[in-house]
Amino acid sequence: MKTTRLAFSLLFISLLTLSAQVLGGEQILIPQPPKLAATSYLLEDANSGKMLAEKNPDERLAPASLTKIMTVYVVFRELANGNLQLSDQVIVSKNAWKTPGSRMFIEVNKQVALEDLLKGIIIASGNDASVAVAEHVAGDEATFAQMMNQQAKRLGMKDTHYSNSTGLPAEEHYTTARDLAILTRALIKEFPEYYGWHSIQEFTYNKIKQHNRNKLLWRNKAVDGVKTGHTEEAGYCLVASAKRDDMRLISVVMGTRSESARAGETQALINYGFRFFETHRLYGANEKLTEARVWKGDTTELPLGLQEDLYVTIPRRQFKNLNATLDIDQLIIAPVEQAQPLGKLTITLSDEEIVQKPLTALQSVPEGNLFRRLYDRALLLLE
Repeated sequence: MKTTRLAFSLLFISLLTLSAQVLGGEQILIPQPPKLAATSYLLEDANSGKMLAEKNPDERLAPASLTKIMTVYVVFRELANGNLQLSDQVIVSKNAWKTPGSRMFIEVNKQVALEDLLKGIIIASGNDASVAVAEHVAGDEATFAQMMNQQAKRLGMKDTHYSNSTGLPAEEHYTTARDLAILTRALIKEFPEYYGWHSIQEFTYNKIKQHNRNKLLWRNKAVDGVKTGHTEEAGYCLVASAKRDDMRLISVVMGTRSESARAGETQALINYGFRFFETHRLYGANEKLTEARVWKGDTTELPLGLQEDLYVTIPRRQFKNLNATLDIDQLIIAPVEQAQPLGKLTITLSDEEIVQKPLTALQSVPEGNLFRRLYDRALLLLE
């Protein structure tokens, strides 16, 4: 492989001094993450996927109303695919109306706009609204749960299984902190036009005003979602997301002892992430990072880059210590397919590797004509 150094093209300004791990012989001091009074938790950067804190992230637990993150995700996908409209009128069944637990207070045989039901799920955590939506989308809740499980599998949520749309206790109904983070990241990325509903602080339906149970929406301006949950089995749970400048964090806290505890423990995680780390977008998807020589093709130069945006999350004030190295395949012979791996990009921080991504062809290169192939063959023999 041919190895070259790649200079970063963007200027970043860090504000805070850091401090407790050793990278490449240089000590970077950062305190350990807070230890929370929770059964399971994690904190990660939404863009880079960097895990900043964790405890039992793969333990299967009852999700309570955190289930509804998937409920609305399934509906959002149906909206995106043109199978539903926000203006659809949903007829409320007796089965939906009598669902126990938190409620939106819909009434039997009344028609309710799908948009109102979705807000009733997201803001008021309405179990009745969740069942009404499930029945409207899939005919019954059991079939809707199959759709939820299909999406969980597609997203790579390996330790999740849904039995209903509400999160009420049921057999074979479980998830993990890691899987909830995967789902939340997908929700935010795929549906920004709907994600804003998760930051609404109150919702009124049928002349009944209800407040969002996520107390951090009042306490922390950076927090803009996502969902609370509580049952006796699950304890008090909260999936939260917060955005400050260009950095977005996702936290999952499961199994705390009270409403105030889940909010306080989540706040501690978010504060830790913003205080001691920063996230940078280094390169964009399909951005040309270099060119490579192509032999026996209809062109001799091939742009190389990445298939996805590349973000890194690093300790604050360490951007100056990042380095990028390109390793390009020595011999690239046409035909070349777009997105074909032809090397690697390695990012190091103080000489320690923190991420490596395939360097890929940004366009296809078909074989050249007979003259080009014979000419390049002769040149290769001389090398």
